[in-house]
Formats: sequence, structure tokens, C-alpha cells
Amino acid sequence: MVRLPGRTGTRSTSRPRGQRLEQTPGPARRARERAERSRAADGRSTGVRAALRGRTVAGQVFALQVVIVLLLVLAAVGALVLQVQHDSTEEARNRSLAVAETFANAPGTRAALAAPDPTAVLQPRAEAARMAAHVDFIVVMNTDGIRYTHPIPNRIGKKFVGTIEPAVRGGTVVEEIHGTIGELVQAVVPVKAPDGTVVGLVSAGITTQSVGGLAERQLPVVLGAAAAGLALATAGTALVSRRLRRQTHGLGPGEMTRMYEHHDAVLHSVREGVIIVGDDGELLLANDEAHRLLDLPPDAEKRRVPDLGLAPDIADLLASGRVATDEVHLVGDRLLAINQRPTDLEGGPSGSVATLRDSTELRALSGRAEVARERLSLLYDAGMGVGTTLDVTRTAEELAQVAVPRFADFVTVDLYDAVLRGEDPHPGDALRRTAYGGIRDDAPLYPLGRQIRFVPSSPQADSLRTRRPVLEPRLEAAPGWLAQDPERTGQVVQYGIHSLITVPVRAGSVVLGLVNFWRSEKAEPFDAEELALAEELVARAAVSIDNARRYTREHGMAVTLQRSLLPRSLPEQSALDIAYRYLPAQAGVGGDWFDVLPLSGARVALVVGDVVGHGLHAAATMGRLRTAVHNFSALDLPPDELLGLLDELVGRIDQDETDDGSGAPVIGATCLYAIYDPVSRRCAMARAGHPPPAVIRPGGEVVFADVPAGPPLGLGGLPFETVELEIAEGSRLVLYTDGLVEDRERDIDTGLEELRDALATAGESPEETCQAVLDTRQPFRPGDDIALLVARTRALGGDRVAEWDVPADPAAVADVRAAVGRRLAEWRLEELTFTTELILSELVTNAIRYGSTPIQVRVLRERALICEVFDSSSTSPHLRYATTTDEGGRGLFLVAQLAERWGTRYTPTGKVIWAEQPLP
Repeated sequence: MVRLPGRTGTRSTSRPRGQRLEQTPGPARRARERAERSRAADGRSTGVRAALRGRTVAGQVFALQVVIVLLLVLAAVGALVLQVQHDSTEEARNRSLAVAETFANAPGTRAALAAPDPTAVLQPRAEAARMAAHVDFIVVMNTDGIRYTHPIPNRIGKKFVGTIEPAVRGGTVVEEIHGTIGELVQAVVPVKAPDGTVVGLVSAGITTQSVGGLAERQLPVVLGAAAAGLALATAGTALVSRRLRRQTHGLGPGEMTRMYEHHDAVLHSVREGVIIVGDDGELLLANDEAHRLLDLPPDAEKRRVPDLGLAPDIADLLASGRVATDEVHLVGDRLLAINQRPTDLEGGPSGSVATLRDSTELRALSGRAEVARERLSLLYDAGMGVGTTLDVTRTAEELAQVAVPRFADFVTVDLYDAVLRGEDPHPGDALRRTAYGGIRDDAPLYPLGRQIRFVPSSPQADSLRTRRPVLEPRLEAAPGWLAQDPERTGQVVQYGIHSLITVPVRAGSVVLGLVNFWRSEKAEPFDAEELALAEELVARAAVSIDNARRYTREHGMAVTLQRSLLPRSLPEQSALDIAYRYLPAQAGVGGDWFDVLPLSGARVALVVGDVVGHGLHAAATMGRLRTAVHNFSALDLPPDELLGLLDELVGRIDQDETDDGSGAPVIGATCLYAIYDPVSRRCAMARAGHPPPAVIRPGGEVVFADVPAGPPLGLGGLPFETVELEIAEGSRLVLYTDGLVEDRERDIDTGLEELRDALATAGESPEETCQAVLDTRQPFRPGDDIALLVARTRALGGDRVAEWDVPADPAAVADVRAAVGRRLAEWRLEELTFTTELILSELVTNAIRYGSTPIQVRVLRERALICEVFDSSSTSPHLRYATTTDEGGRGLFLVAQLAERWGTRYTPTGKVIWAEQPLP
């Protein structure tokens, strides 16, 4: 119960819940208000008198203040006198020393001491400095103490009165003496030469009287302040008395004591710990809840916080007094949230107050929040780490790596074989174990690559059938799963795997396989929340697996298309022994191709090309370019002319697809075209932006042919250049695409050097060379297509070649027929004598009649019998049908009927008309 001023009774501090206390207006309330106003008016008139009479606490305080003020005034006067004396002496010492040092170090002082008459120079300066510095004297003397200057001139030349020995030794002397002018302080300082030698002394002195007089000036101020203090004390006491009555609402000491008791009861009954710590780290107050939460000893108050045996972090926080807001600390088995604030923020006493709230119940909630955070982190990492490649198997392996050990101890991924091939799966087919991840490698689960058929009672079969995830919390009590493979499932349970979640890998309405999550380390089985997490994890991975499956299908189609466009077998020819390799890129099929084209005269053309880019468009463009090369090579064009026509074709393709807008333009294509002649052993080459070919000589030396690098196909504007090389029999020509020598990790120069080293150690056959190059240079996952063509040269010997020069005389035709007949007899080809003589007769006759000299005939015995007639004319004959009345025009018709193939080949100096007959 609290007694309020102006009230005749007591009032309970409790009230019904939900009600507000309101004063009802009435006579009693109005009477109380009038009494309070009267007391306030009386207080204003009697407050000062009551305070002065000392009958109240305020009056007693006033009397005490008067005594204190008087004592303070007496103490201040005494201290002032002593302080003035001390300050006067200290001021005299400082001023005399400063003046002496300043004059001693002044410019010209040391030089004046060395002058013939130091007094004449120094006396005026010393007097001027003395008056400016307000000292009594400045005396300059030699090291023996003989004065050069003095305020009284008749004392110049006499002995200085004072101690100078320390100054002669380089020190400083400050002393108090009683001189002829009274009590004074004088300082003696040396004047030093640059080498440190003392060459003279300077003394300055001042009487303490000169710096005194402060007490006389300050004493009236002190007395006036004392009088003002008494007046202020009187007024302040009255104001304090009045203010206390107003702030306490007229409460007396007893009533305030009871109020304190109520506050103390509230403080110790609340369910929140309260601790007040002084600025020196002493515990001033701790309520009952704080004692309970911190397990404080009964005598904790008035002891320092570090001595209470608290945990180091709690003790450091309470002793530091720093601001803390909901800091969580573990104390025993309790989790405390601590708030701390300083108590002197608004003029209060120094120290800090801390409140402690038991938040142990929030610990479980924070634990669940941490679990949720870890699961979100797992899903995020799965989104970033699964699906980094477009490989189905690698994507499944990434899923297993992400889930172990953060979610499960073992993870297995089983997919349909059709998915691995990029095809649509067929329900009911067996699954294949594609990926495995675990904290150990010795788990008795099905191994990688194992084809699995799940029994209908197994959770895996149930998941495939319902397309929903299935949870088996206790495997040892799951008869459907145990029936899958009793021997193996028993080993799994014995191994310690006790819980399973199986989730179907769904891509829309298609099920691609299963993911199994196994637990062995934690004793708790998987729960429903973890089932939802597993479903979300697999759902994210399923998108990547399906993308990889679709890419595998598209990649397979592109590879099939590209391989169908490449030569399936090499044509028969005798000029070169050839081996080749083609490797498609893992990231997408490119446009690399190669070809071997037999030409007339036993020659063979080799071509290697590369269309920049990947995918079906690059493969289709490659097929168009390969077809064009086939057609252009049938014209027996030199390499530079063929590349020029190919360049125009690529430009037209780009223009057509750009105008159409339905396809992508060819952003770049390169090509190398070479023609090898086994008769002359010469090889003509030209390249359009392609890497240079390598030549392995019979001795094993590897060189890169110096073929001018023309621009890539499609740029136009610059001609190509053909280079002819003479190649020894048994040499190997190596043609390749840039995927063999260049990638993101190395430039082409490094790749060419590595290729040179691989070719230098390769075997002699083309097959051995191809294999050695790929074993050394092939990356694990090539980023670009690789096409490699190795051709070992042969030479057509002189015993298989016959040549004749023919004069421009029709009679020479008979000689040619006779010579050819004899050579065919030597070659045992008598069966071809008639047709060969007829063919040569017509060709030589045409050359004599319509061509120009010189005229030459060459017959080659290779895989066919080849007849060639050369003349220097560039006019080409045309096959036509002669009418019945024509006397000529049937020669080429007869040649076309008798020969298997025939044609015209242009040379820089003319043309060659050739015809081939199969050997019997």
C-alpha cells in the first residue's frame, strides 16, 4: 500500500484487469485540488524561511553549505598565497633561463666574444634585450666570470657573483640568491663554439617581486566569489526544497521508503535477469532471476565480475560495459539473450545495466532455421554444380557428388540405356547404374555399369510406376526391398545402411531413371522433410540430365550426318599409301573433312578442310564444299585455281543464306589442296587459311612445307599461290586440321612443335604414324574436330613410262603406232595394241592438225593403260556427232568409245588429252 500526499486513506495499487483508473469529478476532488494549490502558494512564500531556519532537510543542507563555503574560502586564500609564491619563483626561473639561452644563442654573440672589445658590442645588445624581456639584468662574461656587460656600467670588468662552474663545463645553472636588488633568480648558460667548446657565459636574472603581485589581484576575486556562493547557496537551497516537494508530489521519507520496497519487490519478481555493474567492474545489483540464470553466489554483490566464476565470454561482456543488443551466449544448458546499455547516457551514474532473457526455447527454432539454410545451400550448389557439361553420365556423377555427404551417405543414379544413347526411354526396360557416390567405396550396392531390373515389390519399382518419390525409413523392416536380391540386400543392411529415399528422374511426362539416397552414419532415418528435399534436388538435376540426353541425340545425329558425308572408303590408286583418322568434337560436331581424289595421269589429289563452327549447319556446309571439290577436281585444275573457285562458292553460299535469313552464314572455312604426280615425284600445293602440311622424309626428318597461307575461303579479293615440291619416294605427307595442333590451352606454335616431336618418333607406315600422333596429341575430350591424313609416296618407275617426241608431220603417226606396239609387247599387253594404236592415231592426228608444236606422246602402265598427247595449244577439242556427209569429226567419238575415260588437262604451257583403258 502506498500513501499519497493529500489523501486521508490508502489506495490499493491493484485494479481489475482490463479497466483504466479515472478520477471522477466531485466535491472531494475539487477540495483536494484547492488544498494542493494552497500548499503550492504557501510553499512559494515560506520555502526560503523554512530553509533558513534549518527545521527541514533543506535548511540543514543550507547550514552545511555555509560552513563548507567558509572553509573553502579560507582554504582557497591559503592555497592562493602558496600557489602565487610557487608560481612567482617558477616563472622567474623559466624567464631567466629562457632569456639567457636566447641571448647566448643569438646571432653575433659568439663572434662578439672573440672581438677585441666585447663590451662595446655586447653592452648595447644586452641592455636592449633586458628591457625587451623585462628582466633585471643580462650579464655576458668570459669563462673566468669577468663581466663584459651589466646594467650598472661600473660593475663591468668585475667578478660575477654566482655559480658558474657547471656552465663552464657546458651545463646550465639556475639558482635563487639574495642579491643587492633583493630576492632573485638567475640562470647561467654557456656560449659554445661550433666544436662544443665553451667560449663564454651569459647570465640573466629577475627578482621574484617583479613577477609577483598576483595574490593582491586575485584575493578580492576570491572573497567576492565566496559572497556570491553564499548567496547562490541560499537561493539554491530554497529552489531545491521547492523542487523536491514538487518532484516527490509531497511524499515524505516514509512513503518514499515504501515505494522503494515496492520497486525492489518488482525487480526481484520479474522473469528477466537484471544486473547493474559499476564502472570499476563491481557488481552492484543482481535480481533473483539473474542469480538463477547465471548461478551466482549469494554474496555476488560488491564483488568484481571476473571473480564470480562466470564463463569468460559472459564475464568479458559484463565487465566491458559495451553496448550489446540480443547477444546470444550459452551458459550451461541455457541460451541467454543479453542486452546491455551504459547508465550514464543522460547524466546518470557511471556503469552499465544488463538484462538477461532465457531464450533456450528459441534454440530449437534456430536449429531448424540452420537446417533450412543448409538445405537451401545444398539446392543452390546443386543448381551451380550439376549440369556443367552436356554429358549424361557426367551430369549424373555431379548429382552424386553434390549430395554426398551433405544429404546422404551414399547416392546411386540408375538410368535407362536409351537415355545414355540420347533416345527416349521405354518403360519396362532394365536400368543401368550410371553414377555412384559415397563416403566409402566398399558399400555392397550394385556396382557401376550393372544392368538392374527391380522386382515389382521394391520401392524403386513403385517409384517408377507412380512417378512419385518413395521413403523407406527402415530397410531391415521393408520386405518389398529385401525381396529385390535377398543376398545383396542382407549385406547392405549388415553394412549399416538403414534408410532409403528413391526418387524418379522426371522430364515432363517421361521418366529417365531413378536416384537412390542411402543413409548409414546417422541413426535417425530419413523423414518427410528430407523426402521433399530429395524430390526438389532430383527435379533440378533432371532438367540437366534431360538436356544432356537431348544433346546426345542431336550430337549423334550430327556425327552420323558428318560421317555419311566423309569418304567411307578410299579410292583405288597406286601413287600413295594412305591412312586417316577422324575424331568428332565432344562439344559438338564440326565441319572438318578430308578426301582422296584420283586424277588423270596416275596423279592423286589430297584435300583437307575445316568449316568453322559446330552442329548440323557446319556438317551440311562441309558436305557442300566436299561435293564442290569433287566437281572442281574433275576439271584437272591447278590447286590455286581450284581454291579460287571454292572461295567464290563460299561467298555465294554466304550471300544466299544471308538474303534468305533462314540459315547461318559460313563464318569461316579453310582448305589445303595438294596434287601428287608419281611420275615426276612432284607435289603441287595451295592452302586457304589452313595449317601447313608436314613432310616426313625417308630418313625421319620432319619439316613443315613452306606453302604461302592464303586467306580463308569466303573472304575473296586475294589470289592463292601454288607451290611445287619435289618429294623423295617413301616420304610421308601429313595433312591435318587445326583441332590437332590448337586449343584453348595452347597456341598453334606450341602445337606444331609437339606435332613435329610426335611425327619424328612415329613408325614408318601411315597407320603407325596416325596412331602415334593421336596417342601423343589427342586430348581426353577434344574441343574441336580432328581430321588427320597421312600419305606415303610412291614413284612410277621408268620401266612403266614411255615417251616420244612427235614432229608436226602426219607421216609421224605411223611411227608412233609402231613404237607403241613394240612397248606394249614388252609390257605383255598385246591385247590392247589395236585399240591403243587407234586411240593414239586419232589424238596425235588432232594435235598435228589443230595444235602447236612441240608435240609429245606419253604412255603409262599403272592400274590402267594411260595414253597422253601433249601440245602447246590451249584449244580444247569437243566431242560431237558427225553427219553422214561429213568427211571428219569422228575421231574423239571413236576415242570415247574405245577408252574407259578420257579428258583434257591444261598445263601452263599447253594442254594434255588423255585416255585410259583398263588392263586385261
